[in-house]
Parts: sequence; C-alpha cells; structure tokens
Amino acid sequence: MTVPAVDAFAAALADREAGPHWLVYADGTRSRLPVGRWHGPAEPATTTVVGRCAGPTLDLGCGPGRFTLALTRAGTTALGVDVCARAVALTRARGAVAVRADLFDPLPAEGRWAHVVLLDGNIGIGGDPVALLRRCRALLHPAGSALVELDPPGTGAWQGQAYVVSGRRRGPGFRWARLDTRAAYGVAEAAGCAVREVFRVGRRWFAELGRR
Repeated sequence: MTVPAVDAFAAALADREAGPHWLVYADGTRSRLPVGRWHGPAEPATTTVVGRCAGPTLDLGCGPGRFTLALTRAGTTALGVDVCARAVALTRARGAVAVRADLFDPLPAEGRWAHVVLLDGNIGIGGDPVALLRRCRALLHPAGSALVELDPPGTGAWQGQAYVVSGRRRGPGFRWARLDTRAAYGVAEAAGCAVREVFRVGRRWFAELGRR
C-alpha cells in the first residue's frame, strides 16, 4: 500500500463534527481540511470540473463521493476509488459507484478511462506526484486527460511526512505532497505528461494534463 493500512483520513470522514480537522506537515505548518465540503453537494468549482469530463471518469481518492455523484448525475460513467472503507460506503450510500482500493493496485478498465480526477489536494497521495501522474497516465486512454487540483502559484512543491488531527486525536504519519501551478509543469514532464491548461475557479486552481 502507498498509504498507511489504517487510513489517515478515516477519523475525519467518520465524524465530521469532531473537528476542526487539520492536515499537519512535518515543518509544523498546517491546512484546514474542508470536511464539511467533502460531505456536501457539488460546489461551483466541482461543477466546472464535471463539465470537462466528456467520457468515463475515475475519481481517485473520492472520499464521501460528492464528485463521483455529480458525474453520475450528469450522465457520465464514473467510478470512485478510495483506500478508506468509510469513504467507499458513504459514496455508495449516495447512489454512486465506488471501489475500495489503493490506486496503485490493479483497477478496472486500465488504459481506457477518458479522464482521471485528483481533487481536494489528492495530488499528494503517496507523497510522490511524479509517480502518481505516471499512474494516472497508465490508467488513461491515449487521448484522455487528468484533471488535477493544485495549490495557488507561488507556493512551490513540497514532499514529506504529514498527519491528520481531528479535534484532539492525532492520526498516523504518512507521506504526502503539495504542488502549485508553476511546479506542475516540471512534474508533468517527468511523468510523461504535458499541461494542456491551467484554470482557476474562484480561489481554487486546477490543471488539465494529457500524454506527451
């Protein structure tokens, strides 16, 4: 597994009222996890990304499944993937399809997906964005694209240990990464991808990547 067997985000997903929930980095900096948003309906930024998905789509690190459900309601074939059993159960309870799996393990229809999506900081999964984007490339149809949420320009790239704090509870450490819009170009090239477009929705930043 590329993340801990005891999923680091499970406590936040299981009890959203037990917060606040924070993602804390090894250098002591932290960012608040928008757990309420994860459990809520699709927000405007998500709706924009849904509109770019013109074929079968994998929602990697789907969490409670708001994006998987939004795709399904838009008439798109969608599959959520998450290592957390609670996340998969919540996604299915909403009426969307999800599987419990590490995204680096074998997945259905590899090499045939029109899109893969990494929202809400999921570019950090596994702590190595190059390896993660290479995996996305392998999952995609040759003409497909990866839609990735990124940090705002100027924050750079970071890799290292992190952990989740939910209320007074500290979860296990795990490898994580952050990537801003400028650093994404070099990472994409190293992964055999090209940045087709960077776009902004409100305060959030995204990129669409394809094969080089």
